[in-house]
Amino acid sequence: MADFDGSVSDIVVFSSDRICPGAVDRGPIGTVSESVPALVAFAAVMSFTPGPNNVMVTASGANFGLRRSWPHIFGITFGFAVIIAILGFGAAGLFLAFPQIHLALKWVGATYLLWLAWRIATAGRTQIEGGRVRPLTFLEAAAFQWLNPKGWVFAAGALSAFTTMGGDLIGEVATITGVIAVACMAATTTWCAFGVAIGRVLRSDRALAAFNWSMAALLAASVVASAMADSG
Repeated sequence: MADFDGSVSDIVVFSSDRICPGAVDRGPIGTVSESVPALVAFAAVMSFTPGPNNVMVTASGANFGLRRSWPHIFGITFGFAVIIAILGFGAAGLFLAFPQIHLALKWVGATYLLWLAWRIATAGRTQIEGGRVRPLTFLEAAAFQWLNPKGWVFAAGALSAFTTMGGDLIGEVATITGVIAVACMAATTTWCAFGVAIGRVLRSDRALAAFNWSMAALLAASVVASAMADSG
């Protein structure tokens, strides 16, 4: 797989290779139909490893249960699939022409993640039972994918590694989008179920508060790690 770090130049390489005559072939792994096993493995690793989405659905499962977290899970899956499809069909070129859009999304995303971390940290049992705290809705979770730094790296890696110049654009992007959507759904459901199991163990208010603060710290740490990667 080609090297990438999630920067705007990496995200738009696929798009610019598609639209520029004589673009250099970066040597992706054959056609997407030939590399489905590798694509599945890539999608599974990127989906199941810790990141903002998995941290949030774990906290949601522990605090609200699986049933109330389904809109959050479906929103993540739908929102991320839409991003991959849009970038795959060439809209990533906008980031090449207007890099300020990418920078603005990073700052908005970092701010929103920190706000979500605070929201998780202060979600006590009393607030949850009183209805003053709720899980993310479908639309909120879907919209958040545009601000998720791990999501951009994920999309850039998939599109640069599992597409071919001059190949079947619609078929390749559709396959990548479908495989990643299934992996994303499986991963977020698994992490949410893990959170549900933890929530059943955390019977005291103090234990639940400690768990929520831990999840909030992990979410805030992802913002710091992303900022350090950008500065490096």
